[in-house]
Amino acid sequence: MEPMGHTNVTEFIFTGLFQDLNVQKVCFVVFLLVYLATVVGNGLIVLTISISKSLRSPMYFFLSYLSLVEISYSSTIAPKLITDLLATIKSITLEGCLTQLFFFHFFGVTEILLLVVMAYDRYVAICKPLHYMTIMSRELCHGLVAGSWLGGCLHSIIQILITIQLPFCGPNVIDHYFCDLQPLFKLACTDTFVVGVIVFANSGLFSVCSFLILVSSYIIILVNLRNHSAEGRRKALSTCASHITVVILFFGPAIFLYMRPSFTFTEDKLVAVFYTVITPMLNPIIYTLRNAEVKNAIWMFLGKKVNTGVK
Repeated sequence: MEPMGHTNVTEFIFTGLFQDLNVQKVCFVVFLLVYLATVVGNGLIVLTISISKSLRSPMYFFLSYLSLVEISYSSTIAPKLITDLLATIKSITLEGCLTQLFFFHFFGVTEILLLVVMAYDRYVAICKPLHYMTIMSRELCHGLVAGSWLGGCLHSIIQILITIQLPFCGPNVIDHYFCDLQPLFKLACTDTFVVGVIVFANSGLFSVCSFLILVSSYIIILVNLRNHSAEGRRKALSTCASHITVVILFFGPAIFLYMRPSFTFTEDKLVAVFYTVITPMLNPIIYTLRNAEVKNAIWMFLGKKVNTGVK
């Protein structure tokens, strides 16, 4: 993928998260454990849902894809961040930078769209329970998941088409720990005001609109819950609470970073760590702790594995 602008830069150097070597070593251990927990936790949800006969509803179908996206999203950033913590020079090639940028936005927007899809699923389940299985047909569920992947891909293609036209003449030091648009724009030897506005519209407004759709859907759901029994309300609120928690954890930091003028503070990097490394690990914990069916299915799955191993 060759940039179309006049570019002398063939690689970039990350400043990383912290300069202190001891802090970097501690972070290496912590982030490695967090990343392994992310892959194992989300992988366990994908495996459990795929083999469990009790988790066949659309809600779990979407949850398994959300977990798959979490693994992919985290894997775009975390392995490079972890290995860089032990590296003296944290470098990445221009092609590697553009690849990381593409997949970071691809999986990020796919996750946003899946969260919107899951909110729609909860809306139908709670507000139109008698027609739930008719509306949420197998074809619609597959179509909504495919649409989420396609939406993420189209969004990322726009970001990459903008970025590859920028000329980079040097310097090549990115004040971050991964390739994102704003830090890259600062290195471009051209005025990036127009492309900044396009990115603001593509990322920032998209995030805010999606967030508002999600908030609106949950307000409608909460209003409709007044007509349900106490037990029905409790179960619905438990499921929705998990979803709302994940939405806030994901959207809060993203909107904070993309919906304001770009300054580079250490706090920005720490906020980015939260949604690139920490949140993907928390999602499986949030969903399993609040969902007895998923919890039971996982224990049954692990129990079978242990018994098979003993025999």
